[in-house]
Amino acid sequence: MLISQMLLMLAIGAFYFVKPAASPWTVAILAVFVSFFSASQDVVIDAYRRELLPDEELGLGASMSSNGYRIGMLISGAFALFLADRIPWNYVYLLLAGSLFIGMITAFLGPNPDDQTIPPQSLRKAVIEPFTDYFRRRGAYEILAFIILYKIGDVMAANMTTPFILKIGFSKTDLAVVAKTFGIIAIIGGGLAGGILLLRIGLLRALWIFGILQAGSTLVFSVLASAGHQYYVLVATVTFENFTSGMGASAFIAFMASLCNKRFTATQYALLSSLMGIPRVIIASPAGYLAERLGWVYFFIFCTLAAIPGLVFLIRYKTWQEGSVSLN
Repeated sequence: MLISQMLLMLAIGAFYFVKPAASPWTVAILAVFVSFFSASQDVVIDAYRRELLPDEELGLGASMSSNGYRIGMLISGAFALFLADRIPWNYVYLLLAGSLFIGMITAFLGPNPDDQTIPPQSLRKAVIEPFTDYFRRRGAYEILAFIILYKIGDVMAANMTTPFILKIGFSKTDLAVVAKTFGIIAIIGGGLAGGILLLRIGLLRALWIFGILQAGSTLVFSVLASAGHQYYVLVATVTFENFTSGMGASAFIAFMASLCNKRFTATQYALLSSLMGIPRVIIASPAGYLAERLGWVYFFIFCTLAAIPGLVFLIRYKTWQEGSVSLN
C-alpha cells in the first residue's frame, strides 16, 4: 500500500510541472501512470481488507471501503473543480497529491493480518498459481457467470439513466442536484445499511434480498417513465435506486472477497473484480438500442427481468462455499 500510494502521489504531483496545451503527450503518459498506480493501490487495499477481516465482517468492510471511494470521487471531482475556479490547476494537483498522505499514514499505522499465511516465493506462484487454484474449485465457471450476471440489469439501467431523465423533461441542473445530493447520500447510506445487515442475516440471504431490491429499484424507473416530469417521483426513484445499489454492492464485494484463497488474495480478487466491469463494456451500446426499440417503460421492465438469471445462480451458493472451504 505504501509503495503504490507513494508512486501515485508522485504521478499526480507531476501534473504541477506540465502545461497540457504545450505537452499533450506528457499529460497522456502521466494519466496512464496515475491509472496504473491507482488500480494497483485498489487491488492491494482489497486484498488487505480480505486478509485482515473475518468473514462475517467482510460486508461491513466492503461498504466502508466503497463509501470511502465515493467520498474520494467527490473530493477529486466536485471539490477539485470548486478549487480550480479559485486557484490555478497545477496547485489543485499538488493538493490532490498531498491528500495521499492521509492514506500513507493510515497504511503505516494499520495492523498486520494475524494469520501466518506464507506469501508466494516466486513470480509463478504469485501470478499463475492463483488462477489454477481458483479454477480447481467446484463451480468456478458458475461463479464467474454469476459475477457477470448478478448486477447486469442494474448496470444496463444505470447506463441509460442520464439520457432517460433528460429525455422526459428534466434539466441538467435537476439531474445534478438530485444525483449529487440525494443520490450520493442514498448510496452511502445503502452501503452502510447493507454492511450492518450482512452481520445479522448472513451473506446468502443478503445476496438474495439485496438482489431482489436492486431489481425492484430498476422497475421503479418504469413508474417514473409513466409519470413523466414529476420532480418528487424523480427524487424518490433516484434515492431508492442508489440506496439498493449500495446495499447490493456491499454484499457483492463481500461475496467475492469470501471466495479468495488467503494465499492469493490480490491476484484472485483482481480476477473476480475485473469481471464486474464486463457488463458495463458489453451492454452500453445494446442498452441504447433496446431503449429506443422498446420504449422507456418496457426497457426498464426488461432490465428488471435481466436480473433473474443472476439470482437463479444463487441456488448453487452452498456448493460454491464448500469448494471455497476445501481450497482455503
